Amino acid sequence: MADLLTRATFTVSEDSLRKAVLERDMLPKKFGDFEVFREGPLDNAAMAKQSFSGTSTESLQAHGRITGYLREFMSPLPTSSLTVGANVAVATVVHLFESEKAVLAWIDEVFSKQFEEHVGQSIAAEQDLVAVTKLLVRGFHDHAAALRTVQSGPKGLVSSTIIDFRVGRILGVTYVVAYGDVECLALVEQIGVCLERQIVRVVLGSV
Repeated sequence: MADLLTRATFTVSEDSLRKAVLERDMLPKKFGDFEVFREGPLDNAAMAKQSFSGTSTESLQAHGRITGYLREFMSPLPTSSLTVGANVAVATVVHLFESEKAVLAWIDEVFSKQFEEHVGQSIAAEQDLVAVTKLLVRGFHDHAAALRTVQSGPKGLVSSTIIDFRVGRILGVTYVVAYGDVECLALVEQIGVCLERQIVRVVLGSV
């Protein structure tokens, strides 16, 4: 079945990636009032702009990345009303690579390394990366990895729990951003498993 699914990912069109990311009503109920913040195709040029410094269209192509699609939701509450542990953002992303081996290499050689190399550095306007921790992730049918990152900014600490996983030549990514120094692994695993199922449905032509 795994080999059949991997082969099926080679028939997936770039246009169908939009169907693979989760709609709001597919997310846990606690995100029911979250609003779309960012959504759209994520080609290599756009991906490079949203990535760490030094990432370019050419470097992404060299890793075998072709394109992707992002859908991110944000809390409607003002930052001033958030308490430690409150969820700020949630997103699901799919990336199309040239091969399943390229996805594996990205997860094992690029994903965590990018974050670890930038600890102690500014990664966005008024945002410094304070810490990165590898997490043990379960529940996925193929290779997966997880990280928790902590960033400091004008409003204090913000944590991101991120999971990368493979479905053939597709890289699935989901993350939750929360206020404070917290971990949301169980929640992100739940969303990630739903994303994995949705990707499989798209790959097999069920949606």
